[in-house]
Formats: sequence, C-alpha cells, structure tokens
Amino acid sequence: MAAQNSKRGSRKRGKTTAPRAVPSQRREARAERLEARSRQSRAERRTLGTVGDPPPNPFGGVPVSEILILLGLVVLVLWFFVKLGTAALIAGIVVMLVGVLEFTWREHVSGYRSHTVLLSAIPAVGVAVLAITISGERSGDAPLLVTIIPVFLLAFFPLRKRFQRARQARVARPPAP
Repeated sequence: MAAQNSKRGSRKRGKTTAPRAVPSQRREARAERLEARSRQSRAERRTLGTVGDPPPNPFGGVPVSEILILLGLVVLVLWFFVKLGTAALIAGIVVMLVGVLEFTWREHVSGYRSHTVLLSAIPAVGVAVLAITISGERSGDAPLLVTIIPVFLLAFFPLRKRFQRARQARVARPPAP
C-alpha cells in the first residue's frame, strides 16, 4: 500500500512554464491595451484620492487660505500663552475656519478631493454651539445629538452627490494642460 501512495504523489507535477523563445509584439500590444483599459475603468470608479491637478487658486498666486490658516493658528497660540480674552480665541477660530472652508470647498466642488465629512460637520458643530449657547449649559449628550445628527445628514448627502458629479466630469474630460 505504501508504494501506491508514493506513486500518486509522483504523478502530480507542478506546471513549469519556460519563457517564450520569440517575443510576440501582438501579445505585448494586447496586454498593454488590456492594462490601459483596466486602469481607465479603475480611475472612473475611484472616488477617494485625487484626480488630476489641484483646482486653481481664485486669488491668483496669493495663497490666501494658507495665510488665513496660519494667522488663525498664530492667534490661537498667542491666546494660549499670553492669555488673551475670549474674543481673540473666537476670532482665531473663525479666521482659521474661513481659510479651511475656502480650501476644502474649492477642492470638493472641483472633484479633486472629497471633503464631504468635514464640510458636513461644520454646520453640525455650528448648530451644536448655538444650542449650547442658547440653553446656557449642556444637560446631557442625547438632546445635542438629536439636533446635530439631522443637520449633518442633511448636509452630507447633497455634498456627496455634488462631489460625485464633479469627479465624474473631471474623469470624463480631464482639464486641459
């Protein structure tokens, strides 16, 4: 019986393929076409990441968004170390928020990169701050969540749809160089 078992194992050989002696130009061209088609279909389905060049800055060559973000950060650092008032804290946050909003909105609506969650969270956080300010205190997280989750969702789905349309337009006809 032992001889039969070893015989069975010896019949099954791994398939060894030697490289072809003559390269085929037709085969290589076909493989390149298939790879290009596959790459194109993956690019059309992709929603994350970036496609193409970033959208142009509407302020010409001046990086206004980046300057606003830096200015807001400087005000926040000064507020922390120099103990400036609450007005400086709010001003720093608002200036930084304006810079971030301009930058993310520009990338989002051009289909370059999706910022759906961030852009949806900003009005939700605004509603939460407003609710806390009006009520005077936080009396638990449940009432706060009941107000901010619908705001987030009402902003999320239209923003997502807008990005998908812009991404499709960007992939279908990429911007001219």
